[in-house]
Amino acid sequence: MIALLLEGVSVLCLGTGIFLLVSGGVGLLRFPEVFSRMHAAGVTETLAASLILLGLMLLAGWGIVMFKLLLILLFILITSPTASHALAKSAVHGGLGVDPDRNETS
Repeated sequence: MIALLLEGVSVLCLGTGIFLLVSGGVGLLRFPEVFSRMHAAGVTETLAASLILLGLMLLAGWGIVMFKLLLILLFILITSPTASHALAKSAVHGGLGVDPDRNETS
C-alpha cells in the first residue's frame, strides 16, 4: 500500500517536472525580451529539476542513490539561481533590454 502511494507521488512529481520543463521551453521561445525569457528558463528549470529529482528520490528509497540525488539537488538549487543572476547582470551591463528612449531597463 505504501509502495503504491510512493509510486503515485513519484509519478506526480515527475509529470509536473516534465510539464514545467516543457512550459519553460515554450516560454523561452515565445517571450519577447531577454529578461522575460531568462525568467521563464531559470525559474521553471530550478523547480522542474527539483520535482524530477524528488520523484526519483522517492523511487530510489533509502540508500546511496538517494544521497547522490540529494547532492545533485543541492548543487542545482545553489548554482541555477546564481547562474541566472549572473546572466541577468551581464545582460544589463551589456545593454540588452535597455530602451534608448527612456534610458532605463525595460
